[in-house]
Amino acid sequence: MSKAFASQSDLSDKKISFTQLSQHCWAYTAEGDPNSGVIIGDKYILVSDTTATPLMAQDLIARIRAVSDKPIKYVLLTHYHAVRVLGASAYLVQGATEIIASKGTYDLIVERGAEDMQSEMDRFPRLFRGAESVPGLTWPTMVFGDGTPGRQGSITLDLGGVKVEIWHPGAGHTRGDTIAWVASEQVLFSGDLVEYEAGVYTGDAHLAEWPATLEALRALGAEAIVPGRG
Repeated sequence: MSKAFASQSDLSDKKISFTQLSQHCWAYTAEGDPNSGVIIGDKYILVSDTTATPLMAQDLIARIRAVSDKPIKYVLLTHYHAVRVLGASAYLVQGATEIIASKGTYDLIVERGAEDMQSEMDRFPRLFRGAESVPGLTWPTMVFGDGTPGRQGSITLDLGGVKVEIWHPGAGHTRGDTIAWVASEQVLFSGDLVEYEAGVYTGDAHLAEWPATLEALRALGAEAIVPGRG
């Protein structure tokens, strides 16, 4: 008989915070649950990681709308795990036109996205309340790079008044990990490459490569980091 995951009995609600970190950057956090990041430009908004379901995403969207009426044009998937990406359809209703992912993340969705979706729904019942609102797997509309780590494969988005650089710094939590970097404000959205006071899942990890990837992030000299959890 298989042992139950502790997360299956973790059903209590978490305190959610929506914190402004700089002129354009915000962090949406929930006591160790998966975080989301928000970058609000003068023209457009980017959301980094979407929450687990479209129903859960409504809370983040409401908090964004309390501070800005700009269109949510971009959604970034920092990696392929279901708790990060299955809320994406809620942002399409808000006008998002691009769902961005690295080649490595896209390949993992193809290979085992459906398996991961079922696994995470089984392991995290609290995060997947309202799972019936999930229309299926989230598929990127903009896939960048060829899987090679480094800034040479990066893309830069101009949100109006703030530019966001997106790239795959190297494998770590998964082989497709992607970051968003706002150099002008020295804010890093790291996804699960960095977690703070939270258990780190390593089922898809590249442990031998992760330290070098973290050193690449350290070299940026970020003044604020939105980690994957915590």
